[in-house]
Formats: sequence, structure tokens, C-alpha cells
Amino acid sequence: MLRLGGPIFEDCSSYEEMAQAHRTLGYRAAYCPVNELDSDKIADARKAFEAADVKIAETGAWVNLVTPNEEHRKANIEHTVKMLTIADEIGAGCCVTFIGSWDPDTAFGPHPSNLAPEGFDLAVETVRTVIDDAAPKRAKFSLEMMQLVLPDSVDTYVELIEAVDRPQFGVHMDPVNMIVSPRLYYSTGDMIRDCFARLGDKIVSCHAKDLTMRGDLALHIDEIRPGLGNLDYAAFLTGLSKMDEPAPLLLEHLASEEEYTQARQHIVSVGKGLGLSFE
Repeated sequence: MLRLGGPIFEDCSSYEEMAQAHRTLGYRAAYCPVNELDSDKIADARKAFEAADVKIAETGAWVNLVTPNEEHRKANIEHTVKMLTIADEIGAGCCVTFIGSWDPDTAFGPHPSNLAPEGFDLAVETVRTVIDDAAPKRAKFSLEMMQLVLPDSVDTYVELIEAVDRPQFGVHMDPVNMIVSPRLYYSTGDMIRDCFARLGDKIVSCHAKDLTMRGDLALHIDEIRPGLGNLDYAAFLTGLSKMDEPAPLLLEHLASEEEYTQARQHIVSVGKGLGLSFE
């Protein structure tokens, strides 16, 4: 069984209602419903979601961990340690964030050092710091695959894993964010299969999106709803199904409840065609 998840739009007065709202939509995975270190809330949410068999897939930090502003960097690392701690206590698979940018005026925008050796070295140091400070027993810390910051390819993710050298460092898979050229755009299945072949045992959570390439100059690749783009979802779902414990797959970045419904229906339909179930 695969686990699909996404945002819910129902007003809920308890974690039990929230977990059931996920099941009503056919979701067996969820974003973390708690974003503060409150032991009672964490315990209540964990119990409710476990009872409903809805896997809390991830917490998200989403802060710039390598900004040259030292005050901001320190605060961002502390925030990320907190979110990893929450992930560990609530039973989530991981805490995920982008590593950030060397540009102090953007969270993950372009900068020549982002992908340079100094950027790699600082990323390694930072990941180690977060993991060592949080000392998670179960949850992994993972970095969002990105176009403008590390890791920007399967190769760099493999290199980061080896350099970080921490068992608590896991992989967050978002194949749309790895498509940075027409060659990759027309071979998304090959890239996805490469991800699973080389990173599969470390993948702890995934994002479900799609993409389309326009003919405008210069190169334009746009994010779009699953089912309207070029991502090889058959390869994606097949790779997940071959994992010993398939990583949760979470829908994101859509504008409305209706779009989430359409995206969910598309992914479930692709899975059904492969003989795979989400329920």
C-alpha cells in the first residue's frame, strides 16, 4: 500500500477529527499538525493519527540555514532543530527544509557560492549541526531537492550523504525540483529510476507535483498540477512501491481544494493502472 497525503480544508476541533478528515479524502499520510514544542499537543496528535493509520510524514522548517547574516543563521538553525525535535517526538518520518542561499536577501535564490565547493562544505557543516543538536532517535533530517541550491542532483545528494556521515540524514524526494534542463524534462522516468536506485533506502518522504516546459526564451519550466505535466508518475509510484516501507507522497502548492481533488484522482488513477493501492 502506498500512502498519499495533502492539505485538508475541513475545520476540525480535535486531532481525531483532523485525522479522520484525511481518511475521508483517501489520505493515509499527512503534514505534521503541530508546529510547537508542546508535549501534550504532540502526544495527542500522535495518538489520534496513529489510531486512524495516517502517517505523519514530515515537519518543515523552511528557513535559510546558510545566510551570511549570522544572527539570522543562528535563529534559523535553532528553529530547524526545534522542528526536527517535533518530528522525532510525533513520529514523523523527517524534518525537511531547503539548505538556503548565500544571498542574504532571499531564502533559496541564486548565488555563485550556493553550488560551489564552499557551499557544499557549509551545507555539510550545517546538516551535522542540526542533527547533532537535535539528536533524533527516529526521525531523519532531510534537504529539499532544489534547482538553485544543494542538493540539485542525485549525484550531489549522494555526495552530501557520504560527507555528512550521519545515519539520521535522510533523503527527501521531489523530482520536479530536479528538472533543470530539456534533457531531464524529456527523461523524467530515467531520472526518477536513478533516484530510487541510488537513494531509495534513504528516502523518507516525497512531494507530488508536476511540470511543463514553455518555448519562451530563455528556458522556462513551470510547476503545474499533477496530471497536466510531463512527470512520469508511473515511474515514481513504481519506485515507491518497491521500497520495503514506501515513503509517504504529499501533494503541495495547489491553489484550491478542487485542484487537490483533481491531483489526487490523477495519482490514484495512475496507481490503479499499475495495480497499486492507496487504501
